[in-house]
Amino acid sequence: MTGSVVAGIGWVTSRGPGRGREAREFSMTAGPIPPVTREDVFPEPNLRFGRLPHYSRVGLAAIAFALRDAGMEHWESKRPTGIVASTRTGCLATDIEYYNTVLPEGGGLPSPNLFSCTLPTCFLGEASIQFGLTGPTLIASDPAEDALGGVRMGLENLSWGECDIMLAGHIDLPAGPAIPGILPPLAGGLFMVLENARDSAAGGYGTLDLSEGGAVRHNGIAISGLNELVRACLAFLPAGGTRSVSSLPASRPA
Repeated sequence: MTGSVVAGIGWVTSRGPGRGREAREFSMTAGPIPPVTREDVFPEPNLRFGRLPHYSRVGLAAIAFALRDAGMEHWESKRPTGIVASTRTGCLATDIEYYNTVLPEGGGLPSPNLFSCTLPTCFLGEASIQFGLTGPTLIASDPAEDALGGVRMGLENLSWGECDIMLAGHIDLPAGPAIPGILPPLAGGLFMVLENARDSAAGGYGTLDLSEGGAVRHNGIAISGLNELVRACLAFLPAGGTRSVSSLPASRPA
């Protein structure tokens, strides 16, 4: 498989929001995710963001930061860019929050805002509208410990040629006190902008591909988990923010 350039990275973790070119460190843990406000993500008023529940805000914010990091936040015409992510718990926290609005008054006052977000893919539609994206969108349930299922699917999609740019990553939130014990090992949201069409002279955070056995490789070196992948990308990007693909270190097989 031909490598895809990592053009941008954005996230929301227990430490708050961030993006690659503004950070040198990264860690996604099982810790609680603080509230994400509109001011954290968009400088201008955004009514759509204001009505979203926590899970959808985390996902949309991570996508916004990844696109901003790649210089792709603003658009004039629609773009055939897709979004894919892996998850363990999906929007279970939103589902529980919605169910709690159904219980009072015998089910007479359920929240329409929460109901519209009771599918794990709902924030993908919000992101597509916000940023003019028309490619395929998918959230896949993946219990793997490495949290790299979304990245694998993004790389596979790019290899099929359905589009030249994919946002790929992972999103998970704890289910909350209503269902104790459901605590994903990595909580928050992270997305990477993976690009095939980018000029090979602009390498960003290096390249990703899949080995024959399905291992995610950064610049030809096998990666064991999401935290390791992001740290490898951040370590590759120099202080100036850009790097030529021609300066990639010699790769070694997985």
